[in-house]
Amino acid sequence: MPTLTLNPPHIIIDFDSTFTKVEGLDELAAIALTGHPQREKIVQEIADLTNMGMNGEMSFSEGLHKRIDLLKATRANIEELVSFLKTKVSDSFQRNKQFLTENADHIFIVSSGFKEFIIPVVTELGLRADHVYANEFRFDEQGNIIGIDEENVLSTDGGKIKLLSSLKLEGEVYAIGDGYTDYQIKEAGFANRFYAFTENVERPKVVAVADHIATSFDDFLYDNKLSRSQSYPKSRIKVLLLENVHPVALRAFEEQGFNVEFVKGALDEDELCERIKDVSIIGIRSKTNITKRVLENANRLMAIGAFCIGTNQIDLEAAAEKGIAVFNAPYSNTRSVVELAVGEMILLIRNIVTKSNQMHAGIWDKSANGSFEVRGKKLGMVGYGSIGTQLSVVAEALGMEVYFYDEVEKLSLGNARKLNSLEELLSVADVISMHVDGRKENSNLIGKREFSLMKDGVIFMNLSRGHVVDIEALAEAVKSGKVAGAGVDVFPKEPKTNDESFESALRGLPNVILTPHIGGSTEEAQENIGHFVPSKLLEFMNNGSSYGSVNFPEVQLPKLKDSHRLLHIHANVPGVLAKLNNIFAKNNINITGQYLKTNEKIGYVIVDIAKGYTEEFIQEVKEVEGTIRFRMLY
Repeated sequence: MPTLTLNPPHIIIDFDSTFTKVEGLDELAAIALTGHPQREKIVQEIADLTNMGMNGEMSFSEGLHKRIDLLKATRANIEELVSFLKTKVSDSFQRNKQFLTENADHIFIVSSGFKEFIIPVVTELGLRADHVYANEFRFDEQGNIIGIDEENVLSTDGGKIKLLSSLKLEGEVYAIGDGYTDYQIKEAGFANRFYAFTENVERPKVVAVADHIATSFDDFLYDNKLSRSQSYPKSRIKVLLLENVHPVALRAFEEQGFNVEFVKGALDEDELCERIKDVSIIGIRSKTNITKRVLENANRLMAIGAFCIGTNQIDLEAAAEKGIAVFNAPYSNTRSVVELAVGEMILLIRNIVTKSNQMHAGIWDKSANGSFEVRGKKLGMVGYGSIGTQLSVVAEALGMEVYFYDEVEKLSLGNARKLNSLEELLSVADVISMHVDGRKENSNLIGKREFSLMKDGVIFMNLSRGHVVDIEALAEAVKSGKVAGAGVDVFPKEPKTNDESFESALRGLPNVILTPHIGGSTEEAQENIGHFVPSKLLEFMNNGSSYGSVNFPEVQLPKLKDSHRLLHIHANVPGVLAKLNNIFAKNNINITGQYLKTNEKIGYVIVDIAKGYTEEFIQEVKEVEGTIRFRMLY
């Protein structure tokens, strides 16, 4: 990226709550008043005066003098403050130390704070001590602060304006700060733009008058096409999380500075078409459908996270064609689903649901009629994936005979036996449990015909996908006694939110357990998913790694070091890599690493290159025929 070279702008940066995360005087008071009986009261008074001055609610000079009068501090306290402030430099300034060092001649710290604690902090990041303009303390012989340098213009009202007037900076001047006095530099005509810096504190009155809002220093650098530590400011990347995903997922994105919107319920197609505009990452569970139409409205979408096992609610092919990677959580809630299946199986085969309902009605029916042990019974599983295999192990430990049917050849665990057809499995099992995926071919996999093939008095459970079972046929099988008990967690049509009513032909039937799609809804499972899915999404966004994607060529990449990374997604047609390499050769680009993976539809080329290149080179790469999406990381 370009650096400051020809006619660079002068950058005026505030210190307190901008360059650092805290207010220096407030922290000095907290340090100096340690052990004082009124410490909290005095520190709060100083903080209130600071905020009033920053919001333009009182004369700056008046507020400063009142704060100094309340402050009882020494040189030793300032040394302690400096050590503390060095740990409180704003993250985005820390990240961009190289920029600060390389462009120190054009950067000025202009602060109403004090040089005694500002200079030691900013010079560690490469800035010039003689470019720090701030107030200065006056001390007595014992090193106690007794006042300030009253002749310093920064101790007076409009001090920053007076200072900038004396500096006579030529060319473009940009001011960055969190306070109203920083805006006044622009208001007085001594800055071309004012950026309200909100990484640490957001003051509405300051934001209201700003030319731009800089949520970080990266944001400012990006806006002005200046060299920076990150290829894009994460605050500009919008993340939309739906269906009340676990809070740890929200924190994972927020901690990295992404702009996150959190929605408790699902969205229908029309709502999603509108809300997905300008969204770069979306997280969903099972109720939200990301259709081709939705994707056509997703102008910035780069990645989709399914906070569940299944991905049938996402048009994977359409997403791939747009260069959008999809990630899910294939194993994170497996144990939770298995435990629910085991629990329901035992309750149903013992007829506990009926007994419990009778007890609530005041009926005491102490008999063994219709109650059985699971030991010795035959469990038949339709589908033998991650959930089926784990259920197989647990069921066998309970003394059951385990059978399964899966269209894909699977290695059986323990003594589980694979049967050759669905019909064979249905005819031998005492308990049938569904564990298939949500592909269209599985719609109504179990219907009237399949129920007729089952044993009389069978226990039937579906904790997989709602559309794989004909609900009307199941209801009839329960009413006729063909099915002695049923456990159903998923339904063809499910309420989008907890406020909607649930309707089903299974309601009110005897020995039927109905649960609201909670197979994976345990605190442990949702927290695991909340960690796993964001980690995959963040690896893709921050590093380019697509390992674990369900629709994308899988590439596990090393961390980026001392290079810029080009991520090129293209239609899988011959010659793209050759064209890219020709562009690299023509522009004399030094390649430090190159990776390529394709699937039937798309190709994914990742190239690490040395930092010396031109914008024209980047444009050539973007214009290669067949390019779907291109982005850069550094």
